[in-house]
Amino acid sequence: MSEVHQTVTHPVRPHHENVKPLDLVRRAFFIALGAFIVAVGLEVFLVPNKIIDGGITGVSIMLEHLTGIELGYYLFFLNLPFFIFGYRTIGRTFAFSTLFGIIVLSASTFLLHHSEPLTHEPLLAAIFGGILLGIWVGMVIRFGGSLDGTEIVAVVFNRRTPFSVGEIVMFLNIFILGSAGFVFNWDNAMLSLIAYFIAFKVIDLVIEGLDESKSVWIISDRSQEIGDAIISRLGRGVTYLQGAGGYTGDDKRIIFCVITRLEEAKMKSIVGELDPSAFMAIANIHDVRGGRFKKKNIH
Repeated sequence: MSEVHQTVTHPVRPHHENVKPLDLVRRAFFIALGAFIVAVGLEVFLVPNKIIDGGITGVSIMLEHLTGIELGYYLFFLNLPFFIFGYRTIGRTFAFSTLFGIIVLSASTFLLHHSEPLTHEPLLAAIFGGILLGIWVGMVIRFGGSLDGTEIVAVVFNRRTPFSVGEIVMFLNIFILGSAGFVFNWDNAMLSLIAYFIAFKVIDLVIEGLDESKSVWIISDRSQEIGDAIISRLGRGVTYLQGAGGYTGDDKRIIFCVITRLEEAKMKSIVGELDPSAFMAIANIHDVRGGRFKKKNIH
């Protein structure tokens, strides 16, 4: 499964010795579980209905159809060069996590190869197969692994080209998904695109989480009052930054705060009550860590 660009945040040259044994066990468990359920999605939804996924997985499904050789062989051997490439360029922790996931995925497809499909309706297979792959590929990514070599290629080329990881993955998958039209038929190619799009969006949801965070920047002459209200009524900590207006040259006190998407309406209400003319910018954040502020109830 080709992953979305938001998921590729692996540090360069990480080391196993920096990870606690319990964390390694937890990581291995969730990568193995994710790989197994991805295999379920492939063998009981997509493959029997001639629907492909993106990346090496999609190529493997088409090759199985053309040659009759089981999917697991292609998943392992086609991804193996990318593992070696990733080990040398990205880091051994990510590379070995990816290899472990690919081994479990390949073995699981052998185990499930003769399973009966859950549906023979292609659209249902595309929808539910995409959802299943999206959830568990996203889970594998969250625990530091990958199930497809195209992501490794995208990470490396991202460092050497002006294109983002997501753009590179999408470019590769245009050719792979389009090939399904020639190998199967164009109805299957369109269904494959539906499955890939659903998986793409679900991976985003799994990685970012349902409780998406947002950063808020507020510039106001009543910054102290607004900051106090955010702390007391919204239950969020604030940071004050010093700035200057580019047009007037006046000193400005800027409020920075991180909230959840569910708190956005309340934040706007607080600022609107205290200073309707305040400048406020709100942006999505994919990950928030650290901080000592204890969350209170909104009132």
